[in-house]
Amino acid sequence: MKIICVGRNYADHISELNNERPTAPVIFMKPDTAILPKQFPFVLPEFSNDVQHEVEILVKINKVGKYIDAKFAHKYYDEIGLGIDFTARDLQSQLKEKGLPWEIAKAFDGSAIIGDFLSKKDFSSLENINFELRNNSQVVQQGNTNQMLWKIDELIAYVSQYFTLKTGDIIFTGTPAGVAKVNPEDVLEGFIEDKQLFKIQVK
Repeated sequence: MKIICVGRNYADHISELNNERPTAPVIFMKPDTAILPKQFPFVLPEFSNDVQHEVEILVKINKVGKYIDAKFAHKYYDEIGLGIDFTARDLQSQLKEKGLPWEIAKAFDGSAIIGDFLSKKDFSSLENINFELRNNSQVVQQGNTNQMLWKIDELIAYVSQYFTLKTGDIIFTGTPAGVAKVNPEDVLEGFIEDKQLFKIQVK
């Protein structure tokens, strides 16, 4: 499986990082080795002094598709989840300044938290899903899918122009504002509405 990530999909997050608003989705990838095994703590990597959390709504692809029309994209997923795209912000900034790819700041081992998934039938509208991240019981990020610049079906249609989507692939759909550094002993909990979908200890 592959992990396809979307950057700059929430206007408030674009503003907080002083990034340019894109005219098309910004796409990058994480390898399967980025997935942190369940029940494992997230160990801060030694190559960064500023690893930041980015909570995101996830979509799990349920069948193979290529050149998917947005109006048919809903047929390619049944579940919605929540995760974290950990980012070595200091390393990413250095690479961006040089115009270099920044996969090593985004796709390192353990950088993808994949929580539990919920049936999309649980939601009255996929364009009105509240989600949040708590750090040590304090809410640090809040978002709603109605804030996405590109909605889930639009993202699937766009990505499938370039990459064949396969069963089990996961799309990280972007993060709202509130990203911040994580520290040893932090406890990160992710919620969709009132359901906890992951709990991670930082070491």
